[in-house]
Amino acid sequence: MIRLIKPYISFAEVEDDFKEIFASGIFTKGKHVAALRQEIAHYTGAKYAFLTTSATTALSTALKILNIKSGDEVIVSDFSFPATANVVEDIGAVPVFADVSLDTFNLLPEELEKKITTKTRSVIFVDAFGNPSGLHAIKEICTKHAIPLIEDAACAIGSSENNEKCGKVADLTCFSFHPRKLLTTGEGGAITVNDDSLAGQLEIKLNHGAEIAGDGTQDFVDYGYNYRMSELQALMGRKQLIKLDDIVKHRNEVKESYRQALEPLGFQIQKTGSGIRHNCQSIVFKVPQGINRDTLIALLRTHEIETTIGTYCLSGGTYYARKYNTVQPNADFLEKNTITFPCFIDIDTSYISAKVQELTKSL
Repeated sequence: MIRLIKPYISFAEVEDDFKEIFASGIFTKGKHVAALRQEIAHYTGAKYAFLTTSATTALSTALKILNIKSGDEVIVSDFSFPATANVVEDIGAVPVFADVSLDTFNLLPEELEKKITTKTRSVIFVDAFGNPSGLHAIKEICTKHAIPLIEDAACAIGSSENNEKCGKVADLTCFSFHPRKLLTTGEGGAITVNDDSLAGQLEIKLNHGAEIAGDGTQDFVDYGYNYRMSELQALMGRKQLIKLDDIVKHRNEVKESYRQALEPLGFQIQKTGSGIRHNCQSIVFKVPQGINRDTLIALLRTHEIETTIGTYCLSGGTYYARKYNTVQPNADFLEKNTITFPCFIDIDTSYISAKVQELTKSL
């Protein structure tokens, strides 16, 4: 099976360091965790970086740091993985779904403006498949209305808009290091911030609510969590962060190869705005009119080519559609008409593109 992605790391890269970690007996809160925090902050241009167990726990913590409460409204980009809305629902706040661009797949500024009310306490912007197009425009609206911006950058490590990397622009930026991401720690995530106060709160909230004194003693001044990343995971992250820019370059080359082969067939690739560096976490196309996307995915699987949908219309899922009845049309269209193609080192895009051409003729 040609998989969607293969991790950009091998056991040989970490074997000796793993042995050192096992010999030391320090599996958590060690030198690799501390180093990865600094390296992510430096890479993104953020002042602070914190490691978590996933992007989901990062997003959940971000909402709690902003003191989002039951009944508050959080505007959510509607084309994303359900975790983006689930963390809002989990704390009793109301996810207000805002529609996205049919070109970039990202939150539309005009839709955001329509959704803002006196109950709006935050906005979650999603970099769809790592594409940060429109991030600064959304930030400008949030600043105008004095609303904190959370960036769901689960897919966007290595991406940038206007020469500012994801991780530096929003008030809180949340990353994922899941195996389908360009940088993976197995499971894992991170939060970046520039504000000293938010950083201080995160330091406490992510350590069981403990405040550490100069002599090493701790006082539990808040409730908090153990959302820590292990030393083994942090080491994996460090090895990949070193080569992340090369990974992004390669994935853009693969994306261009697909584009040249598939656009003549009527496939429309996800667009990016001006000043964008897209990490191509996923290479996603809208299928040609008249082509059944699900049938194409099934047929490609019979030829041992793994493809999948783009992602989900959050407002259209059974739970949210029943509760809020606010299905957004563009996001709904994109859920039903987008397809993700494989991308990894040494992939043969010509073979996959030829199979797509062959199969679409029969649909």
